[in-house]
Amino acid sequence: DRDTDKKRIEELLEENMVLEIAQKQSMNESAHLGWELEQLAKSTDLADTRKSFVFELNECASSRILKLEKDNQSLQNTIQELRDASLTSRESSLKFVELEKENQQLSKKIEKLQNQIEKEKQSNQDLETLSEELIKDKEQLQVVMESLKADKDRQVQ
Repeated sequence: DRDTDKKRIEELLEENMVLEIAQKQSMNESAHLGWELEQLAKSTDLADTRKSFVFELNECASSRILKLEKDNQSLQNTIQELRDASLTSRESSLKFVELEKENQQLSKKIEKLQNQIEKEKQSNQDLETLSEELIKDKEQLQVVMESLKADKDRQVQ
């Protein structure tokens, strides 16, 4: 039973490591998205709107990541407590089941975060496209205004 428990602890530690890696990747992607949004914000008239959006996006991602880190730390503490206290086989099995459930929940949260990041990437691309279209429309309107001014000046002369 103890060997089985030790193996389960090792498996849970490995799962925690995988979750930590995924979490760090999520943080890196969020930071990269923030950087991309900041670059986009510098190039258009919508800079103020985009900067606030970038800030909000980064804050949201950071808070989620901090929560996941806290949950992960809690799981690691629980595993350490299980090691230190020699619980009976039945008690430790119940704890492992609980830990596995928590790990599954964390995995789901990470997956949701990754999906949200993908949605946010798509939203950013849509905003960039819209911004480019607006700039093109503005340039076309300026050309039309200049031609109308020229026509008006010709008519006046």
